[in-house]
Parts: sequence; structure tokens; C-alpha cells
Amino acid sequence: MGEMTTPVACPQRARALQLANRVRRARSELKARIADGELSAAEVILTCPLQIATMPIAQLLASQHGWGDVRSRAFLAQVGVREDKSIGSLTDRQRRAVASLLARTIACAQLDSAPPLKHRPRPPVTRKAS
Repeated sequence: MGEMTTPVACPQRARALQLANRVRRARSELKARIADGELSAAEVILTCPLQIATMPIAQLLASQHGWGDVRSRAFLAQVGVREDKSIGSLTDRQRRAVASLLARTIACAQLDSAPPLKHRPRPPVTRKAS
């Protein structure tokens, strides 16, 4: 009894594995850039590169610094998008809504975490002699 695979199936399987590895690597690099702050998740959602089209949106959101499953789930509930919905299957309206709310959420979080402005003493007032 020989092997069950045909000679045609092996090269096809090898190509599929290579493609899957390229997609995983691209996603990993993209998520690392988002975590480092080099790239915004909102920008990625709007542009939707081919490598992330099948990626669940919650996974992309969770790659942001300070975000996890719970925060991503709560955010997506605000816009009415399922957490397992793939980024490529978002409608244009959903894509814009998610990106817009995400940008506002990030901006508000940055304002809240900004250090308070230091109080600067006023310079002394000099009066001219009359």
C-alpha cells in the first residue's frame, strides 16, 4: 500500500503552506507596527490590505497597546459590529464608522493620559515712570 497523496496534491499543498506563512508573517508585522504606534488601527481598517482581509476585527483592535479582548469587544458593541467579523467583509459604512470612532477614542485616551500643563509664573510687570 502506497501513500494516499497524489503527486499533483503535494506541490499544491506546499504552495498553500507558503501562502499561509506569508500571510501570518505579514499580519504579525502589521500587528507589531500597530502595537509600537507606527501605524494606526483606524488607517489599517480603512485601507484593508489584502493580507488582513480575512482577519477578525477584534484581533486587529486587540493588537493596539493597552487593548485586549474585553476592550475590543466593548468598542465593537458601540458600533454594532460582531467581534468575529472579518475586516474585508466590513461594508464601507461600517469601515468608516469603526475608523472614525476608533480615532476619537484614541484621541480622547491620549488627552486623558497627557501630563498636566505646568504652571508658569507670570513675568513681573514693570511700569514706566511718568
